[in-house]
Order: sequence, then C-alpha cells, then structure tokens
Amino acid sequence: MADTLQRTARLQKIVGADQVLTSPEDLLSYSFDGTAAMQQLPGVVVMVSSTEHVRDVLRLANELGCPVVTRGSGTGLSGGSLPVPNCIVLCTARMNRILEVDAANLTLMAEPGVTTQAIAEAAASVGLFYPPDPGSMKISTIGGNVAENSGGLRGLKYGVTRNYVMGLEVVLPDGEVLWTGNKCVKDVAGYSLRDLFIGSEGTLGVMTKVLLRLIPKPAAKRTLVATFDAMDRAAQTVSDIIAARIIPCTLEFLDRTTIHCVEDFAKVGLPLNCEALLLMETDGHPVVVAEEAAQMEAIARAQGCMEIRVAQTEAEAQQLSTARRSAFSALARLAPTTILEDATVPRSELARMIRFVAEVAKKYRLRVGTFGHMGDGNLHPTFLTDERNLDEMHRVEEAFKEIFEEAIRLGGTITGEHGVGLAKKSFLPRFAGDAQMRVLRELRKALDPSGLLNPGKMFDPAKGPA
Repeated sequence: MADTLQRTARLQKIVGADQVLTSPEDLLSYSFDGTAAMQQLPGVVVMVSSTEHVRDVLRLANELGCPVVTRGSGTGLSGGSLPVPNCIVLCTARMNRILEVDAANLTLMAEPGVTTQAIAEAAASVGLFYPPDPGSMKISTIGGNVAENSGGLRGLKYGVTRNYVMGLEVVLPDGEVLWTGNKCVKDVAGYSLRDLFIGSEGTLGVMTKVLLRLIPKPAAKRTLVATFDAMDRAAQTVSDIIAARIIPCTLEFLDRTTIHCVEDFAKVGLPLNCEALLLMETDGHPVVVAEEAAQMEAIARAQGCMEIRVAQTEAEAQQLSTARRSAFSALARLAPTTILEDATVPRSELARMIRFVAEVAKKYRLRVGTFGHMGDGNLHPTFLTDERNLDEMHRVEEAFKEIFEEAIRLGGTITGEHGVGLAKKSFLPRFAGDAQMRVLRELRKALDPSGLLNPGKMFDPAKGPA
C-alpha cells in the first residue's frame, strides 16, 4: 500500500493531482477496450498532455519496475490497450492538438489524441484529403491508428495508415525522446525506424507526435450498391472489377444477416431479399469516375446482380457509406456480446472463405454476420453470443481457431487491420514462423529490455537468453 501511495504521489507531481485517477469507479472505465469479453483493472490512470509528461512517467515506471499500457480512446478490437494488473495506464487522449497543416508540403502534424475524423476535417478545410478511414474514425485517435496500423473502407485504393505516416516523435521505454522521418518525399538514410513503430501496438515506444502525408482531394465520386442472390456472384463481381483494371476507393461486402441488421438500424432502404450486397465507390477525375461507375455496373449486371442502385446525391452517397460503417453497431444490438474479427485472404479465395465461415458457424451452432472490405480480402466474421454462456463462448473460441487456420492455409493472415494484441497472440507463431518470431522478440528486447511497455501483448518474451 505504501508503494502504491508513493507511486501515486510521484505521478501527481508530474502531471498534477487531478490528472491521476485511482478510484475504483474511474479505473473501471479504463479496464477494457472495444474487445469483447476482456477486462482487467489497472493500478492507476495518468492523463498526460505533453511529451515531457510521457517522458517523465516512463522514467518513473523504469525506476519502479512498473508496467505501462498506453491508451487513446480505447476503440481497439484485439485487446491491445487492455491493462495488466497494477499497471500505469498512460492515456494520451488529452494530447489532442493539430500542430500544423502544411498545404505547401501536403503534410499535417498532430498529437496522438487527435481523432481520425478531426484530421480528415482539417485536411479537407484546405482542400486536401486524408484517406485512412477506420470504422471508428469519429472517436479513434491517430496514435492508436498508427500503433495498430489501422485500415478502413478506402484501403483498396489508398492503402492503410502506414502509407500516410512520414514522421514520428516517440518516447522510448527508458524515457529518451526519438524523432524519425521528415517532410521529404524521398529519404533512405538508415533503417526505416518509422516503419518499425507503426503497428507495434504500444510495445516499443509511446508516440507523441505524428507527421502525416495528405493528398489532393478527388474532384468527383460516385457510389453504387449492387445486390446478389448468391455469395459467389458477389465475389466474382469483385474479381472481375479488379481484372478490368478498376481500383475503386471502396468495395465493401455485407451478408444477409448484416444487411438486415444494418437496415433495421440505419433505415436507408437496403433491399432485404438478397444474399449479398456490394457497396462500390469510385473517385477521381469526373470523366474517369463516370467511366468506372458504368463499367462496374455492367460487370455486376453480367454476374446477374438483382439490382443496382446509384446514389443520386452526395447526401445519399454519404448515407450509404454511413450505413456500412454502422455494421458492427447494428449487429451488436442482437446479442449481449459481439465478437468482431478480421481474417484476411487473397481476393481469389474470398468466396471459399466466406462459405467456410458459414459452415463453421453451423458446425458450432453459432449465429454469425459477415461483412468487410471485399476489395482487399479483409473479412469481418462477427459472432453474436453471450459471454455469460461459457459453453457457447468455448464454441466461439473453437470456431475462430478453425477460421484463422483456414485463412493461413489459403495464404492469408490472422489480422488485416485490428492487430494481434491479446486476442490473437496465440495464433501469431503459427502464422509468422520461428525465424520471424525470433526477430520480433529480439527487436522488442533491444528497445524494452525490462519488458515494461504493454507486456503480454502480441507475443510473450523469449524464455531464457534472447
């Protein structure tokens, strides 16, 4: 108890007494993230507002040998920001300033607590575009996006967070402050340390500034919705669109269960008499957009789509995109516990993987809704369950084991955008192999020899000498 009180007092001296949370009621709010069925109370929560705060907290943590778990808005879906017992939760949500928008160099500098939506709006205010758009972009923070290398609906054409990070200020586990990257389009001086920290899930350092690349805003956009009576027809439409050398900015898929849930939730007029739905969006020069939209419509019709709906206004297009973004929330209304995953396979294997998910759900007597980014092979099988039903939760666990094994067998990966965290670390060795796991462990030990940053996440440390 004396040690805990001493730690609290020293943290209060760094950030101020009102920025250190210790009451059970306050700690409860930081005991979970967006991942279902995972919870652990931290020892203390520290609200930092500067790089100096982060530096001093990490120095103290090293002195005390206390684990630190960094957290933004807590929207992660792999248990990446779940506390460990008696840890310091270092919350960066109040480091929420956009420090610079440099239109001349097409860059934006932000603190880690700025929401993705705020970054997109700041870019748009000067006629520029920040493409990454995770489903939680209204509340997810850029620090978390970088830590998890988040994706989104526009990933097919524009890529993921990694493709837009030009520089990072990182506080290393011992409190030393490091800057990597710059505004130069070309820079090949030394190792790309910037890329090492992107997707590191809070295990290698704490990001305190992010320099982002912006691009010109597309001049035009067109949104279409196509419905199909069979999953294979939708999957083949996606393959045919890519084969036609068309790269839409959005190519999204919803199955029957998800369509019904989204329509009941959002009420945007989605047809309910279909097995699959594709949301397709093209952007760019107006002439190219018109040509690509016509081509995608023709391809969908050639595959026997039931109906094509072309958004007639920007408001209608936004309504359809918002409906797709609401898929997780819509499904979550059906059961007490909603477990959303993100197995990813090569696009040629999409139809097979979607059928496999349905077969596994039937085998284990589970209810599943599947949606996702069909254009880049990233599927979100979502099991609707109740964590209080231990037998059903065991069946969910067994179902996901089979799904991830099949994804790997088909040449895919265990996560396309959510990260490994705690939820999927048992699958990482099977996917990565011995050599990659050894290198991962050695890199982590080199930067955090005491293992204080986000311990237990992504993978366990090596036993014995590294």
